[in-house]
Amino acid sequence: MTECLKIFRANEKAIIPSYSTQSSACFDLHACITPDIPIKFHLPYDNSSAEWQGFFQPDYKDKIDLWPKHRYLIPTGLIFDIPFGHSIRVHPRSGLALKNGITLMNCEGVIDEDYVEPVYVILLNTSEVRFTIKNGDRIAQAELVKDLKAEFLEIGERPVSKTNRSGGFGSTGL
Repeated sequence: MTECLKIFRANEKAIIPSYSTQSSACFDLHACITPDIPIKFHLPYDNSSAEWQGFFQPDYKDKIDLWPKHRYLIPTGLIFDIPFGHSIRVHPRSGLALKNGITLMNCEGVIDEDYVEPVYVILLNTSEVRFTIKNGDRIAQAELVKDLKAEFLEIGERPVSKTNRSGGFGSTGL
């Protein structure tokens, strides 16, 4: 079964996502690095402020350097019209993480159905070397997810185990 995910190009250089293979669970998100989109950043040595520490206009045409331990808000140039009852989950790309130490700062991004602004990806360089992101590079993968809302019910007694499991944080032997 497929859902229609409508996409608006907020920037003419933005790349419409696609699935890499017929069996891919996620579609690729691409960087949209152009001189007309300012890049937001947070420096690694000052976590005292919840505000972004700065913006810079790229002084290059189609690339940006992500410095070690820095985190940047990388534009995709896209706005999604997410179907009612769905959200988009953004995940790191395993190849970028393994080969270059580039990952998502928030581990998984969530784009709610009512968000209709340009989508950005928070990339973090965990390595000790500079990494260059070029316009059009695949920077993350995402999936359209059907939302399941929970009804919350407070109970008066601690839940009973449903299996023979005890403990957590490595208790299953991993």
